[in-house]
Amino acid sequence: MTNETYERPNNDPDLPDLIARCLSGDQEAYATLYERYAPNLYRLAYSVLLVEQDAEDVLQESLVYAFRNLDRYDPKRGAFRTWLYTITISRCRNARRRKWLPTVALTNLLNIGIEPPAPDDEAPEVRAVWAEVRGSLEQALTTLSPRLREAVALRYGQGLTYREMAEIIDCPQKTAESRVRLAHEQLRRAMSVEDRAALGELWNI
Repeated sequence: MTNETYERPNNDPDLPDLIARCLSGDQEAYATLYERYAPNLYRLAYSVLLVEQDAEDVLQESLVYAFRNLDRYDPKRGAFRTWLYTITISRCRNARRRKWLPTVALTNLLNIGIEPPAPDDEAPEVRAVWAEVRGSLEQALTTLSPRLREAVALRYGQGLTYREMAEIIDCPQKTAESRVRLAHEQLRRAMSVEDRAALGELWNI
């Protein structure tokens, strides 16, 4: 594993303005944040939980919490995306410990009619590869411990650096690297040669 020291570019130059508008009660700004971040948060939750309804519940619970606590977000302490991922991982852990999720409907909070989006916004060629390997991958993921699934979801599903992962799952960077390595080894053992090759093309591993 290599140490990663690069910083991601700021892809949200309008984020401070959006947050300020949200805090002033602008529903359109809330909707913009939802549409921008919900697909990746859903992907993250589903990759960890492997149950669509639980992933949708976690998505809504995470964004309800984030939207209600926007005034607590401090950009000096980390990226907004990292803050959202940290909230989502926490809610995923809660979901594993209980059979139901007491959530507040996000559409009620925002007063807008939008549903949690499925992770289908990739290019057609990526979707084709994903369709081939998804069933095998999901089965293999069930062989991983929850902590290893989190590592896979953050590293490969979200493309995070180990430093970003460590911040989100609250562990040393070396631990994050170790979890990814162990998860990778277990997934390779649980998948066929053909599916491993397709997964390598998809995740560049």
